[in-house]
Amino acid sequence: LHPHQPESTIQGAFELMDTLDKWLCEITGMDAVTMQPAAGSHGELTGIYLARAFHLSNGEQRSKVLIPDSAHGTNPATIVMAGYEPVQLPSNEHGRIDLDALREALSEEVAALMITNPNTLGVFEDQIDEISEAVHDVGGLLYMDGANMNALVGLAKPGEMGFDIVHLNLHKTFTTPHGGGGPGSGPVAVTSRLEPFLPVPRIKQVDEGYRWDWDNPKSIGKIHTFFGNFGMLVRAAAYIAASGRDNFPKIAQTAILNANYLRVKLEDKYKLPYKTPCMHEVVFSADNQCVNDLKAVDIAKRLLDHGYHAPTINFPLIVHQALMIEPTETESLQTLDGFIKAMLQIDKEAHETPEVMHEAPHSTPVSRMDEAAAARKLDICYKPDE
Repeated sequence: LHPHQPESTIQGAFELMDTLDKWLCEITGMDAVTMQPAAGSHGELTGIYLARAFHLSNGEQRSKVLIPDSAHGTNPATIVMAGYEPVQLPSNEHGRIDLDALREALSEEVAALMITNPNTLGVFEDQIDEISEAVHDVGGLLYMDGANMNALVGLAKPGEMGFDIVHLNLHKTFTTPHGGGGPGSGPVAVTSRLEPFLPVPRIKQVDEGYRWDWDNPKSIGKIHTFFGNFGMLVRAAAYIAASGRDNFPKIAQTAILNANYLRVKLEDKYKLPYKTPCMHEVVFSADNQCVNDLKAVDIAKRLLDHGYHAPTINFPLIVHQALMIEPTETESLQTLDGFIKAMLQIDKEAHETPEVMHEAPHSTPVSRMDEAAAARKLDICYKPDE
């Protein structure tokens, strides 16, 4: 479909988007959704723009947005781009937001608290009711970065936790495994009081079918050239339909089971900074393997030789030499056991044959690159004759 086609010729696309809108509202417990954002980070920016529009409509010029120290790196960037000052909150010994620090930071200058739940350490914020109440008591909004929503689908709804704004990663939670490389889609779901500010156009159902509705005077405007990454909307709708309402809890349960299985099997060798049982992802530190001049990146490179896409490394920043492992609900027990075997072999090599890791990967078409030079001397022109 071409985005400039007449509305009468795209009724099927309208129906799919309208259906997906309703499903995402049900899954999140929110009231309305925009499909325009083309990535999670784009969804973040849209969400904070919505918060700003909401406060301005109430005659309030707030200046700060709070984030935990475990936040995704795009969170503070989003806050600054939206014209706010980011204020960092420390995590407690369990890897959760420190409630005392939150209450101390709250004031009528705070536009929103921006958190991921479960957070970037894979830990569920079990005091979310108290967090929500504290933020709302000063007139702030509660924003959820939905990057980790696959730990919640079918089990818990952000809307019932007190969130006002939630962005979703359709390219992660609802179709493509983490690390798929894109394209992305980052819809934003909101409660009814923020619905008037959603981007235009919205889908409107009329007697003759569907049409685009541009009549929304409080809207923040358009945030995408056209109407979102439609292909990702199709995939997400197909995924939800194929899974079915009754099976949705199994998605989150399996993701949580897989991550905790890895945690238990590897914690004897790999340092676990936070002992709190994890949700869908587990974050280790490679400190135990950082001997013989090795780092987390060497573990990641060596995993390629075993046929595994390396996990996120060196993030979240509050974990030294972090290894963030997110198996998702789609990995089999056999795959998990193979990954565990590879990680245990790498631990042994780190102490006995470190040179093997320093030179990894050995089996890929291109071995270890000079990443600094690649960034500074970027050359993406293919020259077959040379």
